[in-house]
Amino acid sequence: MTNNNIVQNITDKLGLVMSGGGARAAYQVGFLRSLSRHHPDLDFPIITGVSSGAINAAYLANESGSLLDKVDRLVDIWSGLTIDHVFRVDSPSIARHVFSWGLRMLTGGATNPVTARSLVDTGPIRNMLTSILKPEDGKLTGIARNILERKLKAISITASSYTTGQSISWVQGADVKPWQRAHRKSVAADITIDHIMASASLPMFFPSVYVNGSWYGDGGIRLTAPLSPAIHMGATRLLAISTRHVPSPAELASRTARIDDYPSPAKVMGAMYNAVFLDVFENDALRLERVNSLIRHLPADKCEGLVPVKLLMLRPSEDLGNLAARYEPQLPGPFRFMTRSWGTRESRSTDMLSLVMFQSDYIQHLIEMGERDADARMEEIASFLKS
Repeated sequence: MTNNNIVQNITDKLGLVMSGGGARAAYQVGFLRSLSRHHPDLDFPIITGVSSGAINAAYLANESGSLLDKVDRLVDIWSGLTIDHVFRVDSPSIARHVFSWGLRMLTGGATNPVTARSLVDTGPIRNMLTSILKPEDGKLTGIARNILERKLKAISITASSYTTGQSISWVQGADVKPWQRAHRKSVAADITIDHIMASASLPMFFPSVYVNGSWYGDGGIRLTAPLSPAIHMGATRLLAISTRHVPSPAELASRTARIDDYPSPAKVMGAMYNAVFLDVFENDALRLERVNSLIRHLPADKCEGLVPVKLLMLRPSEDLGNLAARYEPQLPGPFRFMTRSWGTRESRSTDMLSLVMFQSDYIQHLIEMGERDADARMEEIASFLKS
C-alpha cells in the first residue's frame, strides 16, 4: 500500500490549521506545495484559517481538483502577487490616509471620524479575491459543492468582533455542533469575501469590515485557542502551519549580546503583533499536549468524551522579520517613506513590516523556504499522516 492510499484512509479526522501573519502566509503556500508533491491526492476534510491564513483556507475549501492541482494554482497566485494587488500604494492614496489620521490627532478627534478608518485602502485585495474565488450572490459556492460531494467536512474562518469583544469563528460544514466559551464562539455561515476580509484586517493598518450588524477585525486579536475550531469540528489529527520562527538558544544569546538603539515604534508594534497574532499558536500547542497527557492517564470513563488530539506543528526555519529587512528598499516609494517614519530602518528585525511585505521577491523567498522546510521534515510528516 502506498503512502497516498494510507493517507486517504484516515483523512476523515485530519485537520489543516493555518495561522495569520499577513504576507508571511506565503510560507504556508510553499509548505503546501511540498506536501502536495509528495501526497497529491491528500484531502483535508477540516480546514481552519485566521487572518491571511483565512485566504489560503478559503481557497483550498472552495476549489475543486486534487490537492496538487489546487496548491499549484495557489502558488501561481501568490507568486504573481505585488503590493499594489493588496492595497493602494500610490502617492495620493497614501497621503490622503496619513493626512486624515494626522488631522484627527491634531484636532483631538473633532474632524469627521469616517475620514480616518485605516492607513491604507484595501480595495485591491477585495477585487482580487472576488476575481479568484468567483462568489455567486456573495457566497463561495465551491465550499458548499465540496461539502455536498463529501470532499470537505467543514471550514472555519475566525475574526474578532469589535462590537462584542469576542472571537467569532464562522463555520460552514456538515454535522458540526456549535460551541461557545468565555470569549469565543462559533456562528454558522455561508462563507463570503466579507468574512475573509474581516479575518485578515490588521488593526489600524487595514480597515475594519462590517458583517451582519457588527464591525470585525483581524481574527488573531482575541483568538486565545487557535487550534480549538478544528477540534470542535471533529479533527483528532492536526497539521498546523505557523508563520512564527522560534529562535534557538544560540540565536537568543546572539540577540542578547547586541545592544540596540531605543526601540522604534515599528519595533514595539512588531513585538505586539507577534504577541497577539503568533505567540498564542505556541501556547495553545503546549496546552493541547498537557490535555493529551492528562487524557492518557485517566480511565476512559473519566474523560467526559475527550479524546487525544495528535498535533504536528510546522514553523519557519528562519526569522521572517530579519528576512523582510533585506527587501525593504524595494518597496514602492510612498509606502516605504511612510513605514520608515515608524523606524523600520532602525532595527535589525522588522516583524511589523514583514506582515505587509507583499513584495514579489520576498514572497517568492517565503514560498521557497516553506517548500524547503517541508522537504526536510517530509519523513516526519508522512509518519504523522500514516499514524
